[in-house]
Amino acid sequence: MPANDYRFVTHWRVEATPEQVWDVLDKPFDLPRWWPSVYLQVTEPEPGVFHLHTKGWLPYTLRWNFRVTERRYPHGFSLEAWGDFNGGGAWTFAPDGRFTDITYDWRIRADKPLLRYLSFLFKPFFSANHRWAMARGEESLRRELARRVEQASRLASRPV
Repeated sequence: MPANDYRFVTHWRVEATPEQVWDVLDKPFDLPRWWPSVYLQVTEPEPGVFHLHTKGWLPYTLRWNFRVTERRYPHGFSLEAWGDFNGGGAWTFAPDGRFTDITYDWRIRADKPLLRYLSFLFKPFFSANHRWAMARGEESLRRELARRVEQASRLASRPV
């Protein structure tokens, strides 16, 4: 495997239904609001293609695009990515009682010059940066799901 090829498999477990998880992750424009430690900006230069500006804890940012290539509501979706890296990922949501087990399988080739040329040396740091970003994602998803439950509760308790 070339030094600039990466495969990351991330597992999250949240107290929510797959439908609730889908409803959060299927809205790219909301990513900077609920996952601000990683997502700086999301635009849609053409229908169904999203351009993202992202960061981690290392001092660089990434600009990349994605499009959903397969939807398996409410059990997940797959996407194709290109830009500073190229490849794809698959989100899978599996119900387990009142929880959902989430898996993200991300396979990319880092093509941003900094990443491409320094991967042989800094791959452990780039991998740690990805793990940091995904850990922030799990925390942020939990907060977003809790916010939605609280909001629904407030709306349900309002006098009619």
